[in-house]
Amino acid sequence: MRLSDEGYIDDEAPFVLDHLPLQEREELVYKLLESLPRAQIARVHRRIAPCVQMDIVGTLPSELALHVFSFLKWQTLLKCALVSHKWHVLADDNSLWKGLCAQRGWVWRWPRVPHSPVPLFAGSDGEDDFDDEGMGDDEEPDSDHTLSPSHNQQVAYHHDEQHAPAVVGLPATPRINQHARGMSTRRQRQPSPEPETHTESKIRQFYFRHSAPSALASVDPPKPDYKLLHQTHVLLKNRLVHNSFRFSTLQTRGTPNAHTSIIYCLQLYTYPEDGRQVLFTGSKDKTVREWDLSTGSVERVFKGMHTESVLSLCAHGNYLASGGSDFRVCVWDIRDGSLVRSISDHLDSVLCVRFDSQHLVSCSKDRTVRIYKFRNSSDPSQPILSNGSILGTHRAAVNAISLSGSLVVSASGDKSLRVWDADTGMLLRTLEAHHARGIAAIDVAPPLVLSGSSDKHIRLFDIEKRRGWSTAPEFHDPLPGRGMGREAGGDCAICEACGSVFGQGGERRYVGPLSRRASVTVSETHHDLVRSVALGPDFVLSGSYDQSIKVWDRETGSLVADLSGRHEGRIFCVGFDCTKIVSCGEDQKICIWDLSHGIDTSFIQL
Repeated sequence: MRLSDEGYIDDEAPFVLDHLPLQEREELVYKLLESLPRAQIARVHRRIAPCVQMDIVGTLPSELALHVFSFLKWQTLLKCALVSHKWHVLADDNSLWKGLCAQRGWVWRWPRVPHSPVPLFAGSDGEDDFDDEGMGDDEEPDSDHTLSPSHNQQVAYHHDEQHAPAVVGLPATPRINQHARGMSTRRQRQPSPEPETHTESKIRQFYFRHSAPSALASVDPPKPDYKLLHQTHVLLKNRLVHNSFRFSTLQTRGTPNAHTSIIYCLQLYTYPEDGRQVLFTGSKDKTVREWDLSTGSVERVFKGMHTESVLSLCAHGNYLASGGSDFRVCVWDIRDGSLVRSISDHLDSVLCVRFDSQHLVSCSKDRTVRIYKFRNSSDPSQPILSNGSILGTHRAAVNAISLSGSLVVSASGDKSLRVWDADTGMLLRTLEAHHARGIAAIDVAPPLVLSGSSDKHIRLFDIEKRRGWSTAPEFHDPLPGRGMGREAGGDCAICEACGSVFGQGGERRYVGPLSRRASVTVSETHHDLVRSVALGPDFVLSGSYDQSIKVWDRETGSLVADLSGRHEGRIFCVGFDCTKIVSCGEDQKICIWDLSHGIDTSFIQL
């Protein structure tokens, strides 16, 4: 008979606590903790804390976790990156930021090496200033007119029977170093030049660059960094809000190789093949000039066709259109500078010309709008534009026109806006008495129409909801919505510009959302005719005869910046993109407010 070893037990003895009810065990633990000193309690807390915390997102597969994060705003993603290493990796995932950039239409551009042309043309003596030729007269108060056609009424849309005139005049002057673009690939294979000293680099940047330079191309181009792209756009936006820019002039009165008289119009243009940005300007000196913004020099002069002032410009695709006081619209091929078509259908000065890949529209002091369609023909002997069609229902000069898809919007000195169908010529809508006086300028991003007027006010109007904000109290009827700026609330101070975190001792002041403006103050409004307006995704610009440029929040109508004191005469045209604001006017100045100074923006698609 085998005896048991009383000094050894094979199985683990049952612990008495396992048989206690859950509530009694909880009470026992509580009493044990009460008996411990505070230091031991803190130590126990540190040991058991991981047991009571659970990262649900962290336990998910990466694909599911990224799907959850894809519903967050970018401000929240920056906060999530501070939670843990796992969340930091998820919040920095390139696919999330690519989606955020796609929502705003921000595209990554591969940096390329731009060519560097040198000054080419000599200037001549200037002229004295005269009246603004680019503005028509307002409607006569006692003029005899009939009522405008009603909504959706078919308007006369007749074709001009005259044949297109023969193309005459001189092509644009040749571009210096025309082979530069073709040699850009060979340049990339050449050894890098000797590095310049710090002083030489600073001097070159100060005098010649109006925005950050493009990064040099490498054998292995960098992968798109969409978080960098997004945060750079946010930084540029915040620089405008906080008036952080570097001012310079591309031209002043008497600058060599520049315009010799008043500059009426300008437009920023980016070459699609290499992403290089230039500026086109039109002047009373009868020429159109192309400026290289990286060097500040004139690349080409389009001349020999206009016999009077160039009042309006539009560049799109491979073409440039110009309209002038000589009743002409000229279409140029940007690639070689040749004149493609000259149109002399208007009976008075052409005040505005716009076009896209389907239509070209122009308006004039003769109170008409003309529409031309581009032909899809590969035969070079065929004209690229059809004969014009006339829309004529305004009662005063048509000062401005805008083209967006199949919609054409015209603005007149008769205080009205008219919306047309570009394909059928039908008048879709008439907005009478849109301003207290004649309308001088418009810009359109359907369904929004931005207008500036002789009444010294601007108005952003939703033509579908038939309301919007204005600097004029009688027209101020804002749409409901959230103010611009960072989301309110939260104890974590995160810089929207760079994502930096600020503690309680940080010096940066929190800036809450801008409230929707309930009324307008006299100090905010322009004090003279608003000659030019520009509509962007976040801001709108207005330039006035009062020599000031004002930046407004697109959603709220609040004044963001007042760029006064730079021009010494009436401002005729303003334009902008995410990196800069440009303007021109009566004083022959081309002014640039550079928001990208000191940062690399070569990967931003302009």
